[in-house]
Amino acid sequence: MRGRRARIVLGLMAAIAAPAALADPITKAATPAEWSALGSLPDWSGIWQPAWGSLFASRAGSTPVLLPAAAKTLEEFNAAKAKGENLQTELANCVPPGMPQIMRMPYPIEFLFTPGRVTIPIETESQVRRVYTDGRPLPDDPDATFNGSSIGHWEGDTLVVDTIGLNPKTSLVPGVHATEKTVIRERIHLTKPDVMEIESTITDPLILAKPLVLVTNYVRKRDWQIREYVCQENNRDAADPFGRPSLDISQH
Repeated sequence: MRGRRARIVLGLMAAIAAPAALADPITKAATPAEWSALGSLPDWSGIWQPAWGSLFASRAGSTPVLLPAAAKTLEEFNAAKAKGENLQTELANCVPPGMPQIMRMPYPIEFLFTPGRVTIPIETESQVRRVYTDGRPLPDDPDATFNGSSIGHWEGDTLVVDTIGLNPKTSLVPGVHATEKTVIRERIHLTKPDVMEIESTITDPLILAKPLVLVTNYVRKRDWQIREYVCQENNRDAADPFGRPSLDISQH
């Protein structure tokens, strides 16, 4: 009896400790017609490499207009940098950048179409985004994750994606982090057969006085492959929780 009771207790403890499985709401097998319908979507096959110029180019709306509290945070961040403090992000500790920066890193991405979903493998940190296109709404109370919860729909040849539920460790601009009110809308389409544009409009009533618009261009590389990216194997510039380097990289 005692042994049976112990097994029950251990089973309950394991159930509590184990992360809850997130059920994939796509619960039925796709029909032949749904698979066939994928043929009407635009050809985004191949690997897409960010165009370096678009990672740093500025255009209307690309400069953040911050509310007073966020502006003060940014001012303090910039003042610390001006004093010579080398403030890094959690990327130095192999934490993924999260949205929107995960789509603006200098590494390639890929698009995989299946019924009800667009999956985006990203070489940076071996990350994967899942954009559901089956008509479901955005979740009312999403779990905060680095890449957020993304729901998309097609407007002609443009994929429109809304993302919410970002982890507060993610940065909208250096030194200013996402909140529970952050919303990102992406419009993804081809401007030329081998050139893709992703326009990301960020709104947040707690941070931004005006929407922040970021535009990134990608170039198709049909003969490339996504490579494995394991930050922990090669990281030589770890930072403490405040972003200050904890290692002297000159010794490596």
